[in-house]
Amino acid sequence: MNQPAIEAYELSKLYDLGKARELAGGWLRRLVGKGRTARAESNLLTALNRVSFTVKQGEAVGIIGANGAGKSTLLKVLTRVTAPSSGHGVVRGRVGTILEVGTGFHAELTGRENVFLSGAILGMPQQEVRAKFDDIIEFAGVEKFVDTPVKRYSSGMYVRLAFAVAAHLDPDILVVDEVLAVGDINFQKRCLQRMEDETRRQGRTILFVSHNLQAIRTLCSRAILLDHGAVIQDGPTSEVIQTYLSSQKTLIDVSARALGDRKNRTAGNVRFSRVWITDQAGTEKWSFRPGESIRLGFEYEAFETVPTLGLYISFTNPNDGTTLSTIKEPLKMSEVSRGERGGYDVTIETTGLRPGSFALSICLGNADGSVFEDVVDSNVNLPFLEIESEETDMHRRSGYYDMTYRIVAA
Repeated sequence: MNQPAIEAYELSKLYDLGKARELAGGWLRRLVGKGRTARAESNLLTALNRVSFTVKQGEAVGIIGANGAGKSTLLKVLTRVTAPSSGHGVVRGRVGTILEVGTGFHAELTGRENVFLSGAILGMPQQEVRAKFDDIIEFAGVEKFVDTPVKRYSSGMYVRLAFAVAAHLDPDILVVDEVLAVGDINFQKRCLQRMEDETRRQGRTILFVSHNLQAIRTLCSRAILLDHGAVIQDGPTSEVIQTYLSSQKTLIDVSARALGDRKNRTAGNVRFSRVWITDQAGTEKWSFRPGESIRLGFEYEAFETVPTLGLYISFTNPNDGTTLSTIKEPLKMSEVSRGERGGYDVTIETTGLRPGSFALSICLGNADGSVFEDVVDSNVNLPFLEIESEETDMHRRSGYYDMTYRIVAA
């Protein structure tokens, strides 16, 4: 019976932030002066807290969690970049790693020299590296810079070459951190396709850390959720992602943080007085299951008379600001008097929206869109349905969808 490719036993990692401060104490005291010395305090940070799990050979496992959850530290401990404070990990086989920009290459060496150096570190004969060299350089897209020292590479070029080397030199285990986000969209797709081929066709083991939940969902059948260095859940990817998204309530807390104290806010003649998001049963929620309807409710108050009233809702990509879909709906074509209050209930269908995180904006204005009065923005995490066919559905392939909705006066 095959042994697991990766085993972690009660892995813990502590960092003494106070010691780092003590080391800096000499120059810091000289900098701030004798009368204003910095206080050196021991402050233990628990980056990993008794983490245990196993990964089978040929299995692709995603590691997810918020910033500071311990994801990158876990990979560094398993690949022996840093030692654990307690516990131990076992990794069986040749490991290709991409942990962070600047790791793995010698800055003074050229791209060509670093490819052969990486092969030697992995124990590969030169002729084997030479046989794959052209494919590595072509995949990375650095043909013109192959004999340039990598210290002159952009971060994107650096990561592209690092991934190409790690993926083409036949590692038994591929360990990849979030650095793929440095590359452009086309390169990210190529990397994901390559990793999918590695695990499904060639039986490679993959440990993949990413904030791109769609990539985790596509590549990994299993995921591990970390929080404050501890394992919160280990199981099927869809279930673990749902748990993670459900825990991120502050991402779309429009009824509290986004509204805030409106007395000091610059707004127009008509303003939101309350905004909330629920499911169809009226339970306030921050993430939704595939196919589940979003129920958006709001109340408003007119501080001056306006001729008409319109509603504008948009879903955008929070990374690049791309608008994915919008609602433009006249609410009242007649005059809205000063002091008038009202409310509406909007039901938004999610079918056709790709999985991922979206920024939601809600705006009140004139019915013709010539004047905008007030706006509320929030981030929305929605694990929606995936695309069924990228080849035949070019509209959805680019991430856009036609929003189906119903608006009812409250």
